[in-house]
Amino acid sequence: MRGPEGRPKLRRGVIILPSAFTMANLFFGIWAIVSAAEGQLIWAGWFIIFSGILDMLDGRIARFTRTGSGFGAELDSLVDAISFGVAPGLILYYQFYAVGTWSWLISFIYVSAVVVRLARFNVEQGGGAKRYFLGLPSTTAGMTLAAFYPFSQTPLFQEQLSTLPWAQVMGVMTILLCALLLSHIPYAKVPRVTFRSPKGILTSALMFGGMIAAITVPRYYFFPALVLYILWGLVKAFLLGLQEGVPDTDPLLEEDDDPGDQRPIDYGQLSPDRSNRTSSG
Repeated sequence: MRGPEGRPKLRRGVIILPSAFTMANLFFGIWAIVSAAEGQLIWAGWFIIFSGILDMLDGRIARFTRTGSGFGAELDSLVDAISFGVAPGLILYYQFYAVGTWSWLISFIYVSAVVVRLARFNVEQGGGAKRYFLGLPSTTAGMTLAAFYPFSQTPLFQEQLSTLPWAQVMGVMTILLCALLLSHIPYAKVPRVTFRSPKGILTSALMFGGMIAAITVPRYYFFPALVLYILWGLVKAFLLGLQEGVPDTDPLLEEDDDPGDQRPIDYGQLSPDRSNRTSSG
């Protein structure tokens, strides 16, 4: 039999797990900054991709274990500002704008947009699980900028696209990303894997195909796939019309299929004298 301390220790472990993934996200974000400063832009790009995967996992783990909390949300936003704001901004700077006197302002504008977007998301989200993101997620924007350099080293890019003025192209693209970060265009979250309907089967098949491509040909996959995701949100908004494309209620107020995805955690419950009390659910 477990002693009276067993339950609090178990709860502590469950609560720490999502934050551990968040700190791993920060680890790769800092490593990306160091790698970019040392000129290892390919590795810097991959470290941002790793951070993006961890960022997706920490939220899913928090919802699965029902350990979402205000602390976790704030920690996640602070880490995302570094991993998907500062780190991609520095990769962009070292790749294109380290020579010009004021060209670093492109990176400053991007980081500012990410920080504002994260602050707005925290205010509007309210701690619940949502179907949509209002505006382009900072994770997607950061991964897109970071994945460009590995893509630019492929034979396809070198043979067919290298003659384009990429410093100007990426400058314009960065400004567009900033506008999308601060926009109210709804972007879909990563769907769940399900085989209960034809649409679910098709979506799951596409996700598995994407995973295989990401593992086998990552340099060719990530940048085009992320650009397609960004363009799809724009095309969908324009084809359906903003009034029709945005749900009747604010997407950030629309709860997911599982109403128990997240609940606030009272850390006072973990003290020994309260170990036998039930949570407020």
